[in-house]
Amino acid sequence: MNKYSKRREALLYHAKPAPGKIQVVPTKKYATQRDLSLAYSPGVAEPCLEIAKDVNNVYKYTAKGNLVAVISNGTAVLGLGDIGPEASKPVMEGKALLFKIFAGIDVFDIEIDTKDVDKFIETVKNIAPTFGGINLEDIKAPESFEIERRLVEELNIPVMHDDQHGTAIISSAALLNALELAKKNIADVKVVVSGAGSAALACANLYILLGIKPENIVMFDSRGILSPERTTLSELQKKYANGKEGTTLEEALVGADIFLGLSAGNILTPEMLLGMAKNPIVFAMANPLPEIDYNLAIATRKDIIMATGRSDHPNQVNNVLGFPYIFRGALDVRATKINEEMKMAAVRALAELAKEPVPEQVNIAYGETRLNFGRDYIIPKPFDPRLITKVAPAVAKAAMDSGVALHPITDWEKYEEELLERLGSDNKMVRLLTNRAKTEPKRVVFAEADHLDVLKAAQIAYEEGIAHPILLGNKELILELKEELGFDADVPIFDPKTKEEDERRMKYADIYWKSRQRRGISLLDAQKWMRERNYFAAMMVNEGDADAMVSGYSRSYPTTVKPLMQLIGKAPGISLIATTNMMMTNRGPMFLSDTAINPNPTADELAKIALMTAKTVRMFGMEPVIAMVSFSNFGSSSHESATKVRQAVAYLHEYYPDLIVDGEIQTDFALNPEMLKNKFPFSKLAGKKVNTLVFPNLEAANINYKLLKELYKVDSIGPIMLGMSKAVHIFQLGASVEEMVNMVAVAVVDAQEKDKRKKVSEK
Repeated sequence: MNKYSKRREALLYHAKPAPGKIQVVPTKKYATQRDLSLAYSPGVAEPCLEIAKDVNNVYKYTAKGNLVAVISNGTAVLGLGDIGPEASKPVMEGKALLFKIFAGIDVFDIEIDTKDVDKFIETVKNIAPTFGGINLEDIKAPESFEIERRLVEELNIPVMHDDQHGTAIISSAALLNALELAKKNIADVKVVVSGAGSAALACANLYILLGIKPENIVMFDSRGILSPERTTLSELQKKYANGKEGTTLEEALVGADIFLGLSAGNILTPEMLLGMAKNPIVFAMANPLPEIDYNLAIATRKDIIMATGRSDHPNQVNNVLGFPYIFRGALDVRATKINEEMKMAAVRALAELAKEPVPEQVNIAYGETRLNFGRDYIIPKPFDPRLITKVAPAVAKAAMDSGVALHPITDWEKYEEELLERLGSDNKMVRLLTNRAKTEPKRVVFAEADHLDVLKAAQIAYEEGIAHPILLGNKELILELKEELGFDADVPIFDPKTKEEDERRMKYADIYWKSRQRRGISLLDAQKWMRERNYFAAMMVNEGDADAMVSGYSRSYPTTVKPLMQLIGKAPGISLIATTNMMMTNRGPMFLSDTAINPNPTADELAKIALMTAKTVRMFGMEPVIAMVSFSNFGSSSHESATKVRQAVAYLHEYYPDLIVDGEIQTDFALNPEMLKNKFPFSKLAGKKVNTLVFPNLEAANINYKLLKELYKVDSIGPIMLGMSKAVHIFQLGASVEEMVNMVAVAVVDAQEKDKRKKVSEK
């Protein structure tokens, strides 16, 4: 993407459909006059009086306990520097979004218009009663140190400057594991730090708590080594003024065990790296360019253990591994501060988590056969769902043990369940899906690329590394639209109707005719159909000229699916084609089947739909828990619609006893675990969280998924084709760009899975 296009997209993202990235949403009913009288006057007086009696009741009757302020004065914003409080607001809103999606924490971002330390502190103290915690952000050093120190001392709620401590905590966890792999004693290692700002100093401070000796740390800033002769150092920097004046970075690195980079890109040369000790540990965390390129570093030293701040290399030191869960644990025990014990607890929890077996959905997300503790995996991945249940409880326990918890947790099992519930409102599955697609992008044909939104989806898929697009349609128009979008990548463009494609079209037509000549198709018919882009695209996939295709944006579902059924056909051993929709609900991803193909499936077909859906659910790294829904509960009706569901379940219970499936059951019982357990304790679904619904007919499935989508603005991915021999998928008519990008990711992942199965069958 060219610079103009990227800038335009970023601005549009923040401006549309509503400015900004966060909003306030009511958590109570407000439909009736009675509701409003409880929410405000006169009912609101009662909790006010209770809080006046005991200020701690504010946690019982208000949102304070789950509300964090992200506060900045805009003096050190990302790599942009001192750009002012208003200009820092998009970053603070972004931090708010991360708090919410990773840990369910609500945030108000606060931008303060002062560089005066005392005024800043006074402002924060005056607004602190509103919040359960304070996250300081993008405040320049050395003022940030003083601001944090005083607020920690003077407030009775958790305060943390994430720029300092987030990086320190995550890199400390990585360091512990790297030292273990390198078989080095922490008390003996020599550390060279490039960078002497707030993050570098916080890292060094925490490393000392881990056991590194202060005298073994040498630190550099842009002016050179920190030494006693330097008269302009801050008090915090003087602690690390251990170097000899005039020593270069290359000289300091000779025999060094650890390089910590929080400075600038490409300052660590291969020669410097070669001078380090055996099994060197290199944390090159400058962004976007690390202090040394990852590929160059591992090519230079085979024994290196390396981490960066980038997501496209192993061992990403990403602050999102820390701050959401540290604040989650602190808030949940009403900690009065985030102390060193709590930070160390987070460090050790992260380090230990990297040594545990990795959930299959994480392996799938990162395209790994199996992530294992080792040089390429020393810290957990940001998408690991276990982070909230490992780090938050560790922090909460440390707060309790160190005496700063005002509301100790007694039932840890229940607490873990509550933490898992907080993940239900997040669309992590979309991120897992796209991340997995990026591990092995496939060639995807966009059959309607001369539509602006389809081309935009292709552009995003290309620029995000999700797919290698092949564009079908009017070439002249596509080139015009590409220019309008700033899509300047050289991607293949085909127009099936032009002379340019005569040879390919005739070849495809001949193959199609030979496969259908005994089903009423003449060669002339085949040649005519190959001028149609969906037929042409399907043949590209069939003949291996592409790995997947997507279509349907401008045409009805039946029109689009017909050529796919004729040309692509069913996968080996499959007798039925069906579809499922993945709905991103507030209880987590839900799969609904069959939403587009089979009007009135038989009992046998329902069982097959359930099995195919289960396979797809597993493709996304989830274990299917399937409710075969009806208007009837376990034999309460003898109507044929309920009976066929019951028969399908009986078949699945007999021949697939390990599959968690049951029915026939009404939807409310399926989705309400307490009701289900109390009324039908014998069910295989009792005590389980249902994530898949199989409907008795197309009418019910289609109406339900569209109702969810429109009434509650639930994001939908699908309909996802089940049972096809190739990765071909259909957009909903008029789908949004985002929906199309998600479907492209599905098509890529589907193609990856089909490749794997093909390779296994060929062995």
